[in-house]
Amino acid sequence: MKLSEKMSYLKGLLDGMEIDTTTKEGKALVQMTEVMQEMVNCVDDLQAQVDELSELCDILDSDLGEVEEDLYDFDDCECGCDCDCEDDDDDYDFDFDNDELYEVCCPECGDTVILDDYMLEEGSIDCPNCGSCLEFDFDDVELADSEGTETEE
Repeated sequence: MKLSEKMSYLKGLLDGMEIDTTTKEGKALVQMTEVMQEMVNCVDDLQAQVDELSELCDILDSDLGEVEEDLYDFDDCECGCDCDCEDDDDDYDFDFDNDELYEVCCPECGDTVILDDYMLEEGSIDCPNCGSCLEFDFDDVELADSEGTETEE
């Protein structure tokens, strides 16, 4: 039995009792019934809102799943045609928990590009915003060793 049905049943019981509203007890019972009816109406409204929001969350979750499939689907070919082209990335599996990410600023458009070790090892990528080639050469990079002195790779 729903809350609103229970409240209707209680109101029917109180109406059948023919409560004397001139006494203090009668006034209190009638007032409590009215307050409880308002609470039931508020709970019903909140439940309707929760149901609507749950439905919207399900829709957003589904849409996000589709976006994740499109964005992180490494099995598709680079041309984006969903064909069965052979792709060099078939054996690539990114681990979001353990792999490191790097930010690179494109010198042409200023867009920030997120890279991982695999992308850096390839040596270059095309900027997803402007299409210019971003090249990575680590031959001249100096790295700090564990003692704080710099050594050249």
